[in-house]
Amino acid sequence: MPQVTSHGTGIYYETHGDGPAVVFAHGMGGNALSWWQQVPFFVEQGYRAIAFDHRGFFRSPCAPDEFHPGRFPDDLLAILDAEGVERASLVCQSMGGWTGLPTAIRAPERVSALVLCGTPGGLDTEKTREARARLASRMGSGRVEGNLALAPDYPRHEPAMAFLYDRLNALNPGLEPAALASFGDETAQVREAQLESYGVPTRVISGTEDQLFSPEVLHDVAARIPGADIVDFPGVGHSTYFEAAERFNSVVLEFLRKHA
Repeated sequence: MPQVTSHGTGIYYETHGDGPAVVFAHGMGGNALSWWQQVPFFVEQGYRAIAFDHRGFFRSPCAPDEFHPGRFPDDLLAILDAEGVERASLVCQSMGGWTGLPTAIRAPERVSALVLCGTPGGLDTEKTREARARLASRMGSGRVEGNLALAPDYPRHEPAMAFLYDRLNALNPGLEPAALASFGDETAQVREAQLESYGVPTRVISGTEDQLFSPEVLHDVAARIPGADIVDFPGVGHSTYFEAAERFNSVVLEFLRKHA
């Protein structure tokens, strides 16, 4: 599978199928493999599905001082350029939101639609600052542990799936404390003033049992992004794409088709 170099780091990515491009940006508990329930579905629906490992994750290793969320948009645009993709829809889980929303602000002509799943996308508000502080205090290993990234009762009802989530996460090397701290840097934040002329169609997806970014936080985020809507997933945790894949795929497909 191909790799592209961005800021001196090799970014691993995969592309499957033909048609309009949709890029899947994983969260801190995942990598490109996390989208195993989405990639085949969207290929079957006539899309070109692109999934990648963020810098510092699985097959995109980088030195600790080369990890910063401020470089995520450059990494994504490097992939699009390498594949000759002029416009793509972006589906971003948790940490992946720090890729998606900044890219949509910086290069709106490259983004057809944006789906933010369990993520504020780096938008800096009082509520998101509080959520980031809580998250940082629970992540000493630099990984989102399965018992936080899934609904509290999910491992009991779906032990095999919870085990798979944990094993996918274990493929990542984990982040250094300084790398985690970089998410609080001024340059990693999106300010509301940057959204004044924002026009990319955006949908926020929120699990009502999300232990990392609560529905209260995500509803506040959606209200601040011009034109955004929000879809709640009752009884589902932080990883809606993983826990409720069938509904997730349907909700995302409907939105992408609406804004084709």
